[in-house]
Amino acid sequence: MAPRILVGALAGVSLLALAQAASAQDHSHHSAAPAADPHAGHDMGDMPAASHVMTSPYGAWPISRDASGTSWQPDSGVLAGIHTVRGDWTVMTHALLNLTYDTQSGPRGGDKTFVSGMLMTTARRDFDDGSTLNLRAMLSPDPLMGKSGYPLLLAAGETANGVDPLVDRQHPHDFFMELSASYSKRLSEKDSLYGYIGLPGEPAFGPPAFMHRMSAMDSPEAPITHHWLDSTHIVFGVTTLGWAHDRFKIETSAFKGREPDEERWGVDSPKLDSWSVRGSWNPTADWSFQASYADVSAPEQLEPDEDETKWSASALHTRRLGETGWWSSTLAWGRKTNSHDESKDGWLLESALHPNDRWTVFARAERIETDELVPGDHGGHGDLYTVGKASLGAVRDWRIAPRVRFGLGALYAVNRVPGALEPVYGGDPDGGMIFMRLKID
Repeated sequence: MAPRILVGALAGVSLLALAQAASAQDHSHHSAAPAADPHAGHDMGDMPAASHVMTSPYGAWPISRDASGTSWQPDSGVLAGIHTVRGDWTVMTHALLNLTYDTQSGPRGGDKTFVSGMLMTTARRDFDDGSTLNLRAMLSPDPLMGKSGYPLLLAAGETANGVDPLVDRQHPHDFFMELSASYSKRLSEKDSLYGYIGLPGEPAFGPPAFMHRMSAMDSPEAPITHHWLDSTHIVFGVTTLGWAHDRFKIETSAFKGREPDEERWGVDSPKLDSWSVRGSWNPTADWSFQASYADVSAPEQLEPDEDETKWSASALHTRRLGETGWWSSTLAWGRKTNSHDESKDGWLLESALHPNDRWTVFARAERIETDELVPGDHGGHGDLYTVGKASLGAVRDWRIAPRVRFGLGALYAVNRVPGALEPVYGGDPDGGMIFMRLKID
């Protein structure tokens, strides 16, 4: 009942904020305005530029450093969202919806039109003693695409029916992507302690989830390294405790290791049977580094006796270009090791260039070691293959209302498989997507 109450309350605030913003003036949100009681009940986008940047609900750093869960991105990142003040609460709302046509070539490809995206709302209250309470809800239309998700060559992970693994398809994310609460306490001007709980939520592992990384968020295509780097961004049961000092933080999580089941509309039962630890460092405003480790209990529903350890390291760079432009890149590595001490590595390099308010160009290159692409090999019992993927795309946006943008985009991807897999895939197959999107920010 508690998750339903939380999401209902925050969703209601989201819709109210969006309705109010529809008649607001057009203002940039690259620097967030601070909460101010004299403006309670008014859209903060209508306020004059602030003399200082709004701080994070977790500590004394700029809120632009925050990404998914409790992860960090460069301080130079862009803060998107409609900001309102309601009494003692500051509310931020953001929405993105994609309508995508996907085509993947070869005998293992396919075609599909699907909807994806998210609606995210946070509600924050700052107290006189320097502590902050933050509530966050994130919903996704992904379950509408069906349990089998959409065609994506070389991707594997989770299941559509509880019996067979999803191979060459990207699974849908759950309707409840996050229902979380955090509480932080400032210890000094540079130090803070914080706690975070979620059902679902994201533990302290890996870089920001791909739909929240600036280098990836404009692409409707999930990376094939998803299950190496950030598949834990939705776990049904997570607690995190962290300490931050200026540009460094260390945090640890207890969470449910099992990935979400194929019932994407509900909330799975919580369990804290796995743990992780992550160190993050932002040496300058343009850089963010992290290294993390996780001991995961039975992540795959189809392999309930197989545990997994995971390592991850990443470097994120974001550079601002003029008043509205930016260039963001991510280099990330992940390693999964199963109960038989068999390790599989995944590498990702991606970049997005947003020179102005109209255009975004994005690219990605990946390489993974996998044993999940051949039927019967799932779960570390088959041959290990090294496969790769590269994609390039662009999207053109038009501002159709003060806080609403409509975009049209496309991408093209090429896949590389070893000789042993060429008969299965019909050589090196390719794929593409065309999409339209609606952004409310």
